[in-house]
Amino acid sequence: MSTFLKEFKEFAVKGNMMDMAIGIIVGASFNKVIDVLVKKVLMPPLSLLTDGINLQDKKIVLREGTFDEAGKVIADEVVMQYGALAEAFMDFIIIGITVFLVVKAMNRLRDKSHDAKDKTVKTPKDIQLLTDLNELMAEQNKLLKSQLNNKA
Repeated sequence: MSTFLKEFKEFAVKGNMMDMAIGIIVGASFNKVIDVLVKKVLMPPLSLLTDGINLQDKKIVLREGTFDEAGKVIADEVVMQYGALAEAFMDFIIIGITVFLVVKAMNRLRDKSHDAKDKTVKTPKDIQLLTDLNELMAEQNKLLKSQLNNKA
């Protein structure tokens, strides 16, 4: 059990837990934004284009609800709400495209920062050190080759 606690402490201290918590919080907020975007921005024009059809209300009734003389429900209506599924797919597509664009932008910035010759973005120290080592090794190889050619 102590190994588990040690591993958990290491996990939490390294920042993974905080990164994960921040990601979950931002993700939940992002989900709210997408939900509003779909329901309040995209669905009204779509409804207008389809003569006022509200996609969220679309359903297939499998069994009608039954009521007694007093209007009390005896058996609930059983429905398949395919309109809600269509909205969920729209949410998924919008989230997928947005995440793709964010990852693409992050990759572009990362690639730019990994290019030690590009001075518009600060290069991480590990990349800069590797680049410097690579340049020194190339210079050293040139010197060794010229020395070998001079001896021959």
